[in-house]
Amino acid sequence: MTQTLAQLKAVKEASRYMVNIGNRESAKILLALADALEANIDIILEANAKDLSRMDEENPNYDRLKLTTERIKDIASDTRNVAKLTYYPGRKMESRVLPNGLELRKVRVPLGVVGVIYEARPNVTVDVASLCLRSGNAVVLKGSKDAHDSNVTLVKIMHEVLGGLGIPTDIIQLLDPSHDAADELMAAVDYVDVLIPRGSQRLIKAVRDQAKVPVIETGAGVVHTYFDVDGDLEIATKVVDNAKTRRVSVCNALDCLVIHKDRLGDLPKLAKVLGEKGVEIYADERAYEALKASYPSELLKEAQETDFGREFLSMKMAVKTVDDLEGALDHIYRYSLKHSEAIVTDNEETAARFQNEVDAACVYVNAPTSFTDGGQFGLGAEIGISTQKLHARGPMALKELTSYKWLIRGNGQIRK
Repeated sequence: MTQTLAQLKAVKEASRYMVNIGNRESAKILLALADALEANIDIILEANAKDLSRMDEENPNYDRLKLTTERIKDIASDTRNVAKLTYYPGRKMESRVLPNGLELRKVRVPLGVVGVIYEARPNVTVDVASLCLRSGNAVVLKGSKDAHDSNVTLVKIMHEVLGGLGIPTDIIQLLDPSHDAADELMAAVDYVDVLIPRGSQRLIKAVRDQAKVPVIETGAGVVHTYFDVDGDLEIATKVVDNAKTRRVSVCNALDCLVIHKDRLGDLPKLAKVLGEKGVEIYADERAYEALKASYPSELLKEAQETDFGREFLSMKMAVKTVDDLEGALDHIYRYSLKHSEAIVTDNEETAARFQNEVDAACVYVNAPTSFTDGGQFGLGAEIGISTQKLHARGPMALKELTSYKWLIRGNGQIRK
């Protein structure tokens, strides 16, 4: 038996403990974990520095990989917030009594063993573990080699907390960052109940195509904002700026501004703040003509077809001009990955049609896609943004990490 299979078997066995962990004990674990993270900031930063030393600062993943004192404190704060959230296992969803006297209850239960494959984001290590613990699940973490030193250190801290509380440390397992370990995890139907990939479009597609374990797709997004003919320029300027530049390496960041042809005259003013912040724009022919006299020449490029449908994860974005709402809907339909999409408009009929027809997990009117986040939605730390339609969609947190079962009580009834 390989090391990976031994770890998977151990976490499956340990998951039996989780069904009895309860509300108070899970909260106690998370509060102790938050304290331990803050007490070990220097050790975590030292490990993270080793990871950062192996990555080019120009890599879009560099910012995702980087931990700071403030970011570690934020992770600890998120962990405390999760401890305060609703404990779902055992909660009644519905109940009824059948004509024959059988009593039926439908209650929430943990998924069991949750496997997560993710890239250079060590914060995910703690976010996922805390959400799984609070929802009664055991967890298998498969991070990338880019963040391995950080992940090893974080899991060691979590194991020390669990061991100190007399809880089996096998409920959290960190696999080797190798491709072989990923392959074994994706095939582990006897040990893992659900697999959640977090990272690039390429990673998610690979997991979806190869896994035998059920998969919930998350993360990748080609995000659009449509500036409608009836949109407010001031609102559009704020929305586009925030969606694009707040944090470029996250999946809810803006990739393509879609603009109505009659608003091209406003494009230079809308894009002015983007130019000041160094955003490189790949504009179609009409948008390029509207920008060339005012936008910094070194930042303005003529768009190629491959620039649409591209998740930039950097200070770059595309601009597409359309003739009408129909054109915007068609463009988004063609290139969207069903993550987050937005429109800026004062026309209620247009807004309603956009929200009705755009097929995405989160659809905004007059607000930036940067709000697609479990914490912003009041869910606490998130395990990911689901872009599929079965089981969960949008920001996934505690409730989405549960399933349900039926509990039936009788008094000797038999079926005729």
